[in-house]
Amino acid sequence: MFKVAIKPNWTIREGERDVLAPRLIGLLVAIDEHGNLSTACRALGTSYRYAWGLLHEAEILFGAPLVTAGRGRGFKLTGLGEKLVWAERRIAARLAPLLASLASELEAEIEESRSAHPAVLHLHASHGFAVETLRDFMAREQISIEFKYRASQEAIASLANGSCEIAGFPVPTGAFEERALEHYARWLKAGDIRVIHVAIRRQGLMVARGNPKKIYELKDLTRKDVRFINREKGSGTRLLIEMLLAEANEDPRALNGFEDVEYTHAAVAAYIASGRADAGVGVETPARKFELEFIPLETERYQLACRAESLGLPQIQRLIDVLGSDAYRAAVNALPGYQADRCGTVVSMRAAFPSLYRSGS
Repeated sequence: MFKVAIKPNWTIREGERDVLAPRLIGLLVAIDEHGNLSTACRALGTSYRYAWGLLHEAEILFGAPLVTAGRGRGFKLTGLGEKLVWAERRIAARLAPLLASLASELEAEIEESRSAHPAVLHLHASHGFAVETLRDFMAREQISIEFKYRASQEAIASLANGSCEIAGFPVPTGAFEERALEHYARWLKAGDIRVIHVAIRRQGLMVARGNPKKIYELKDLTRKDVRFINREKGSGTRLLIEMLLAEANEDPRALNGFEDVEYTHAAVAAYIASGRADAGVGVETPARKFELEFIPLETERYQLACRAESLGLPQIQRLIDVLGSDAYRAAVNALPGYQADRCGTVVSMRAAFPSLYRSGS
């Protein structure tokens, strides 16, 4: 089974020439992470002299330094250096899931072209870190699978129209469960749908480190001095945001930036950490990664759905085995804000979401 890797690469041009050396951004990121040029060089496998040459050349090109020297061999990024590093992180956060989906599609195409009877499992899912971990485990197990990250409604619709065998989506627990399920009911209420439990995760407000704008609850998002970054329509998080605002009797139009969107939890976190917004809603994992403050709001259950007849597919049986393994559970439990809960347990829609049937929707 071949593995495809696609990585973003960007540069800055002045006239007809590139002014950003290929390894400069990686060097700046390593300096920011380690605070020391020698350690950064070791992490990158490059020489101190070469790294210093890159920094000196960049200073000449930009007309300003990208780092300043501190005590000993300590280094700190300048404002311009920080802008370049955060541009890299935002690009990675925004594009990584998309590129992973494209790579998975190419892998499936290669597998299908090499075999007269390909056994490729098609999984469409909203992006999350438990499902991202599942993708990594499936790759290690050499299970042929095409992952496509979709907004939650798109993923469920793909299952209904036969574009995939299995779909992943979140549903809030508690008071918002029934309202959230109404958005999925037309695709999920078929009697042959089965639910495979994956994990429980926390959703909350992500705000800058130290919470300088003193944002503690939803009504704080309506202040004129607060810039909000939203998620795209059709995503489970966007649905949760709109339900939370409705419950609090807050007008979404009052939020500065409500129409500005990012497409993953990590991209929202990176957007805030880079100073381009003051708050957003997402899961806890990327908030911790980017050293943001996290204020819990709701708990969600993340699950996969498939048709009962698909449970007999060898690939889905292997997927269920991965979900139920101690290694996968440990990996999910290690994610901030995630809890491995009944991983791999298969139940009917009625057993998973009795409120869907009580509501008569």
